[in-house]
Amino acid sequence: MSTSSFDYLDRLEAEAIHILREVAGQFERPALLFSGGKDSIVLTRLAEKAFRPGRFPFPLVHVDTGHNFPEVLAYRDQLAEQLGEKLIVRKVEDTIKRQRLREPGGKYPSRNPLQTYTLLEVIEEFEFDACIGGARRDEEKARAKERIFSVRDEFGQWDPKRQRPELWNVYNGRIQKGENVRVFPISNWTELDVWRYIQRENIALPDIYFGHERRCVVLPTGQLLGLSEHLRLDEDDEIVTRQVRFRTVGDSTCTAAVESDASTVEDIIQDLLLAKVSERGATRLDDNISEAGMEDRKRNGYF
Repeated sequence: MSTSSFDYLDRLEAEAIHILREVAGQFERPALLFSGGKDSIVLTRLAEKAFRPGRFPFPLVHVDTGHNFPEVLAYRDQLAEQLGEKLIVRKVEDTIKRQRLREPGGKYPSRNPLQTYTLLEVIEEFEFDACIGGARRDEEKARAKERIFSVRDEFGQWDPKRQRPELWNVYNGRIQKGENVRVFPISNWTELDVWRYIQRENIALPDIYFGHERRCVVLPTGQLLGLSEHLRLDEDDEIVTRQVRFRTVGDSTCTAAVESDASTVEDIIQDLLLAKVSERGATRLDDNISEAGMEDRKRNGYF
């Protein structure tokens, strides 16, 4: 890797560490939203650099939909234990029962929209005033609109018109009682930056990110959705076995795989250099519900 690439990653790393320390300084009860995916794993490495040898000034929080990939859940628990940090897990299934929410229907039932209810519950339970997430601006156009410190009202809702200016890396975390802030330290990173950082830091990841053989159902769009007990398939659905990997890891019912033989981080970087579609655009079925699918969910309190 060239010296200029190292310098660029150093600048991104320094910015993210600065943001994490700003969160620790400005908020009383922050939390780091941790899914076991690559972006939140990178956040834990950045938190180590920001706060070690001390403890993180926030717990790790995972909203478990019940449709997550088992490999990712196993990695989540393993990493939390390795870090020695507190992991709080709250389940969407419990929220569905408690609030009498309607389970999603259709062949590919995604609980992703229902995550919002569980997230708002856990924010209220622990009185979190800031939630750190791994969203990036290059992922999706609604996320490109959002500031690094994104203020949410007392109902967890996002109003694009309430976005605050962020000049010269100055972040305003002042909020009213009941409000909270979503914070995105790697907002300015790209998918390629994340993978180059993973390579540089030699960060271990769930095996699901690398090429492996998996039975998949072929969707009408040609995308490959890994077989799962949560899918409601028809008899005439085409089932194939392919060599695939996952670019992002959301619900197994709405996250498609991509065909790939990439077995190393370097292989994945080469794949990305040739990719023409963003990771969410290539794989996330739930973002394609409507043209403004992600923005609508964020307005209602989504990550």
